[in-house]
Amino acid sequence: MKLLHARCAGLDVHKDTIVACARIQGKGRTQRVVESFGTTTAELLRLSEWLDSQNVTHVAMEATGVYWKPVWHVLEGDFELVLANAAHIKNVPGRKTDVNDATWIADLLAHGLIRASFVPERPIQELRGLTRTRKQLVRERARHLQRLQAVFEDANLKIGSVISNVDGRSGRAIVEALIAGETDPDKLLAVTTGRLRAPREQLLEALRGKVTSYHRFLLKLHLEQVKGLDDAVEAIDKEVGRLVEPFRRNIELLTTIPGVNRTTAEMLVSEIGHDMSRFPSAGHLVSWAGLCPRNDESAGKRRSTRVRKGAPWLKTMLVQAACSAANTKNTYLRAQYHRIRGRRGSKKAYVAVAASILTAAYHMLRDGVAYNDLGSDYFDRRDATKTIKRLIRRLHDLGCEVEVKTAA
Repeated sequence: MKLLHARCAGLDVHKDTIVACARIQGKGRTQRVVESFGTTTAELLRLSEWLDSQNVTHVAMEATGVYWKPVWHVLEGDFELVLANAAHIKNVPGRKTDVNDATWIADLLAHGLIRASFVPERPIQELRGLTRTRKQLVRERARHLQRLQAVFEDANLKIGSVISNVDGRSGRAIVEALIAGETDPDKLLAVTTGRLRAPREQLLEALRGKVTSYHRFLLKLHLEQVKGLDDAVEAIDKEVGRLVEPFRRNIELLTTIPGVNRTTAEMLVSEIGHDMSRFPSAGHLVSWAGLCPRNDESAGKRRSTRVRKGAPWLKTMLVQAACSAANTKNTYLRAQYHRIRGRRGSKKAYVAVAASILTAAYHMLRDGVAYNDLGSDYFDRRDATKTIKRLIRRLHDLGCEVEVKTAA
């Protein structure tokens, strides 16, 4: 097997320890030097000095939770680093030790058998951490609103049946009045904006319940959590606005895609970066994101067409953007969604639209151009004859006789 790196090292990274194996290829023999280190900053600096003393040029490590990140930050710039997916470099079963793991990683790296994971530059990593935290906080906020609704039902308040958004101005006002001790339906209705669509009698009946001090305590608790999360999200938005300043042009370009707002564009840049030279083509990026069918074939038969496992944060965000794009009128993405939904169902249609959004983002970031919509009639224009035959066949199925004439 061809040797690519004569002096390389593999690291088996854990929370408190790191086992390093330096693999040195000499004339006709291979020397392996193993050393253990801690994970404190002083120990990581000692690791860097030890690797340098062994004249190591390339270093590989597994992506183990968040423990690999400080190691990467210390070694970055001094060595060629490779981050490996743990599922891609599994050793043969049996005889598993930390030393064997480090040796196995070093051997794979020496022969170029490790597929490097995508690790963006430091500013993109910081932006990614903030956007992911923001998404987690938004999810937690939604959970607290659901818990508020559960308290309403326990108190037999049917607020969710007459108010579409419990977190709106009217909903917030009713919750604060309940916390203050108000239980009269007329007075609760008086604190709303007066623009609720439900009839007054229905609103009064929905606000008539049995609220106890237990319910008021829970309502206050969850409302304070929602307000605290609102403040946290606002603080993150300000910090994200500062970090995306160097990428503002890219953000503005991405927002021209239907279904992609500013928040989605910021998350997109944080997940894939701004330098598309890391991906050979748009297809590689779509595959990395997990938005294309997996390869699962045996004996000439396709066993599965499920989408690949990919970047979960990026995939979910793009599918949400696809849902919004499918509702944007007079666009290519909406036409694509309805075209695929009729044959394959809405779920696969959303995934296909998400893949199209990511493909467009790849070319826009690579070439620095705005989004150019193909139009809602793109598929009709692409193959007019096929469309005519399909519509004629549909009319025949409905019992109609059709005579086609070409317009002058």
